[in-house]
Amino acid sequence: MSISLYSLGAAEEVTGSKHILDVDGCLYLFDCGAFQGKRAEADKKNRDFNVPADKLTAAVLTHGHYDHCGLLPLLGLHGFTGNIYATPASRDIANLVLMDSARIQARDAEYLQKQAVKRHEKFDWHPLFTEDDVVQTINQVLTVSYHRPVWIGPNVQLEFFDAGHILGSSIALVTAKDSSGKTVKIAFTGDLGRKNKSIIRDPDIIPSVDYIVIESTYGNRRHEDIHNALEILKKAVNEAVKTKGKIIIPAFAVERTQELIYYFHLLVDQKKIPQIPIYVDSPMAVNATTIYQVHPECFDRETQEAFVKHHKNPFGFNALKFITSVDESKALNDSNEPMVIISADGMCEFGRVTHHLANNISKPSTKILLVGYMAENTLGRRIRNREPEVKIFGEWHQVRAEILQINAFSAHADYTEITDWLDSLDTSSLKKLFMVHGEPDAQSFFQAYLKEHQYESHIMKYGDVIEL
Repeated sequence: MSISLYSLGAAEEVTGSKHILDVDGCLYLFDCGAFQGKRAEADKKNRDFNVPADKLTAAVLTHGHYDHCGLLPLLGLHGFTGNIYATPASRDIANLVLMDSARIQARDAEYLQKQAVKRHEKFDWHPLFTEDDVVQTINQVLTVSYHRPVWIGPNVQLEFFDAGHILGSSIALVTAKDSSGKTVKIAFTGDLGRKNKSIIRDPDIIPSVDYIVIESTYGNRRHEDIHNALEILKKAVNEAVKTKGKIIIPAFAVERTQELIYYFHLLVDQKKIPQIPIYVDSPMAVNATTIYQVHPECFDRETQEAFVKHHKNPFGFNALKFITSVDESKALNDSNEPMVIISADGMCEFGRVTHHLANNISKPSTKILLVGYMAENTLGRRIRNREPEVKIFGEWHQVRAEILQINAFSAHADYTEITDWLDSLDTSSLKKLFMVHGEPDAQSFFQAYLKEHQYESHIMKYGDVIEL
């Protein structure tokens, strides 16, 4: 006769979201994300899979980012046969992200095996999951639209609200009743978005709840104004045209890439920048952009009108070219023409962007434009910290490129925006906030800030069980 909560990931760290709600012994998992960071550490953490998968009643996915969906296939491999609830767009994005991950792991396994054979060493590394495992996982997903309450277990009801973070992102609001008749309402924000962002809608105002599990990625930082960001973008492009330099933008294939395309389209349309070639060098980003086009139900009014009323595609214009083949990608590094290259991975740890950085980071004509969060111990964080030398593919490169940073494109609400969102809610029944998905410094700052605004919060620690 109890309802309790505990976290098995993103507790005092930013990635690897996994939170469990226990209602009379029935377990409900909210997100099953991969940990991201140093390769060896990330691999170990992701392999030490600690979710009681075979005991879960249901799983819920708030959105399709890798640090929230990346280990979903491990649920089935560990005995989970139940339903995974997600919005239609989140299902499609998760499928894309997980398939991409499975292919990368398969390539890594092949490469490492060859290296082990060369060194006459035993090879024992294997992928966490395969493409077949992803197919099985996606078959377990039941899609639920926003504002459509569904029962996901005995006396447990789920309703999705728009989180305004990426396409299909949701706040999962759960109403749970235990066997004694006690009812608890708890909201899991996943990653909370921001007001007035391009393409997608503002975060929903949710009904009154008792508890909120809230993210704190930007718990001690504020975002800059979007107009300033567009000025930086405009200046960078115009300078690159003059110097015939490259602008390299590490960006995640989902959300950030589509937003950048949208703003480049806007600047070209307003004749603020010339028709510089803009390359999206990521097969995954090409597919993600297609997913955006088939989910207009997630768009804000402005974007809907551009598509529906004016038949104007904000994700495709003359200056834009999508790169899918490796040969085309390599050819970009041989070109001496000015260009913009948007390429994954967003934290510069994997993918084609690492090759572009290795080829261009030592050139003074290069501009590296950082537009998202860079986790600790990633190449992106070292570039952001403006370290004079960085190691890429085992080789040291002097950083002569100009490093620019724009925080306005972040899809995460900052601490003032989260507080404004909380202030917009009916908090008459709110007992406590549970803080997840943030680094310790950010969380301690945010906790003090929330206290000043009359909100009581608790920083979730790994495995600590909280009775609700």
